[in-house]
Amino acid sequence: MRISKGLASIGLVGLALAIGPASGFDGTPTVDTTRGPTLQSREPARIVTPPAAATITPSAAPGAPRPPAAVPQSGPARAAVPPGAFKSLAPSEAMRSGAQLLREGRAEQAVTAFEYAAEQGMPSAIWMLGRMYAEGEGVDQNKLRAFEYFKNLTKTYADDPPGTQQARYVASAFVSLGHFYLEGIPDTYVKVDAVVAREMFHYAASYYAHPEAQYQLGRLYFDGMGTAKDYKQAVRWFKSASDKGLRRAQAMLGSMLFKGQGVARQAPLGLAWLTVAKEGARPDEAWISDAYKSAMAQATLDERALAGRFLEDIVKPRRR
Repeated sequence: MRISKGLASIGLVGLALAIGPASGFDGTPTVDTTRGPTLQSREPARIVTPPAAATITPSAAPGAPRPPAAVPQSGPARAAVPPGAFKSLAPSEAMRSGAQLLREGRAEQAVTAFEYAAEQGMPSAIWMLGRMYAEGEGVDQNKLRAFEYFKNLTKTYADDPPGTQQARYVASAFVSLGHFYLEGIPDTYVKVDAVVAREMFHYAASYYAHPEAQYQLGRLYFDGMGTAKDYKQAVRWFKSASDKGLRRAQAMLGSMLFKGQGVARQAPLGLAWLTVAKEGARPDEAWISDAYKSAMAQATLDERALAGRFLEDIVKPRRR
């Protein structure tokens, strides 16, 4: 497999070093505790970091967070008018019908099915309509309309416990709201507000353990958007998302460990995470490959060798 080739390319096979990756986080919060240090590195700072992105800020306060109270009130939402074709169906059946229509490429017809299911309170239908309006799939793109769907979903179900059927839709809706607040919606009341964006990401990251929310929260701490710059918190959230397989978080975590941002410099462990991220990166994520190549160019032979042991421990749980 490709990870094996990456391991071999680092030249780590056969080393008998009894060091595990858990030692890489001495003195810092780990993923299990999840969701203004200065930039320091003993190596030349040539590792590529991705362009500024949405960031999420974790809270060190114990206990489950409460839903953020900063979501603004919306204007009247467009009334969904269920067509006669779906009136006889249960909401779940209408949702399945809409999903089937979408798979068949009949997005415009799927919208009416989702609207009927959403009117009956189906969280998955509400989320799907928000996504379709955000992307302009089957409807004219309307980001404010999408925002309204996501906001209403979070207002209705924010207190529901993780693990429920609707939890993943609610968590994704919080993430979508976070992105809207980072970018704003032109000519609407939804203005750029990084502080509120951080609250959206934080709730999804800490309460629902949503990996994308954890990554975005880490980016906010890394960039100092909506919060003070805090590399230790960034590492904490990147680690949590990395353990869930999110390659962008793995690349950021690897880069920070390699350079010693937020933690003591741990080049072998950082190189291992960069290797995992590089193997899963898409063609449009060239910054991940660039970060890996830069780290490889700076790493010593001993660091490359030790990285192989860390790499084995990182990928082993994913093979089970």
